Amino acid sequence: MTSEIIISGFGGQGIVSSGIILGYAGLFENKNVTFFPSYGAEMRGGTANCSVVISTEPVASPIVAAPDVVIIMNEPSLARFEPTVKPGGLLFYNKTLIKSRPNRDDITTIPVEANAIAEELGHGRIANMVMLGAMLKKTGLLQLETLKKAQRERFAKASEEQLALNDKALERGYELV
Repeated sequence: MTSEIIISGFGGQGIVSSGIILGYAGLFENKNVTFFPSYGAEMRGGTANCSVVISTEPVASPIVAAPDVVIIMNEPSLARFEPTVKPGGLLFYNKTLIKSRPNRDDITTIPVEANAIAEELGHGRIANMVMLGAMLKKTGLLQLETLKKAQRERFAKASEEQLALNDKALERGYELV
């Protein structure tokens, strides 16, 4: 089984970190993984996206042209990546920040109030964790506990308070779907 994923949004929304966390989690579950980040000219506020491939088979290329799953965190990314989702694929979008709606009827769209939930939990910058939790529940791609372990690996220097908050955001997203 192979899952090709694209995550996209503005720099500073945890786009690349989300991809790294998925990559770690895949490795922790003994799967083959590739990760390919792409940044705009600016770091914060510029565009950012990454491709992640998680597979039980060897992965030939990190390039994802027709993803099975897309996670969209901002309006420009919806316009750019909605057309690329494979028919029958999944598109998760941050309903808090995206005012337009996906319009394809050959994919499943999942609206997630990611920023609203993150703010409710106490920190808007964990919206990416909410989205990862929602994606995980809908796809069954990885285990929730593995994703928690992976975020702790990625943010090894963070405080226990921040790591626990990330876990809570993953759980909230997971419970939504």
